[in-house]
Amino acid sequence: MPSLVTRFHLLIFFVTLATTGVALLHVPESFAFVAHWSGSVADWVWPRDLALAAAPLIEVGLIAVFYLLGRALTKNHLAKTRHILDPALTLLLAVPSFCQLGLLFAGIGSDLDLIRFAGFGLGAVLMLLGIVLYGAERHSYGGLRMPWPVPSDRAWVIVHRVTGVATFLAGMGLAVLAWADPGLGVLVTSYALSLLLLPLLAGLVSLVTRPL
Repeated sequence: MPSLVTRFHLLIFFVTLATTGVALLHVPESFAFVAHWSGSVADWVWPRDLALAAAPLIEVGLIAVFYLLGRALTKNHLAKTRHILDPALTLLLAVPSFCQLGLLFAGIGSDLDLIRFAGFGLGAVLMLLGIVLYGAERHSYGGLRMPWPVPSDRAWVIVHRVTGVATFLAGMGLAVLAWADPGLGVLVTSYALSLLLLPLLAGLVSLVTRPL
């Protein structure tokens, strides 16, 4: 049976596991990642084991959700939505994987701040996605795919305009945060919230506009 979880998605997961293993070997057990600074004082820290466990656990959850989603969709619906869900899962897995690499670099004392770089990259992707969604035409390749139909052209336009603007602003906000560098805790939390709340917003707006 076709699955939304591909070998490439599993490769990203195994890269995350490999990065975690290297970090456990080279970052001292007593090390704590500074998640936020208050002036020159660290007021929020992440213990090593807790911080390094987050990305693999998140990816396991994502893979399980998308696997079950692929099993729940009909063959026809899966074929129509794969071009959206496949890159969506890739992005969702790539962000924690890259952040895990950033934790490794931070733990070994590298000056290369990969978690900030992830903010610039994710911000650029979301801004581009926002532009695509804002201009998407009904039933276009770049349009949103919901578990339920969007019944009218007016509802379609509202859903895509609202989601597109919100996605663009979220991407801009992430880029600004990455530039300001408030701490890796704020950055990683912002990445997670943006990837979680934007699909929820799209679904909520599509439900609210169904009567239109």
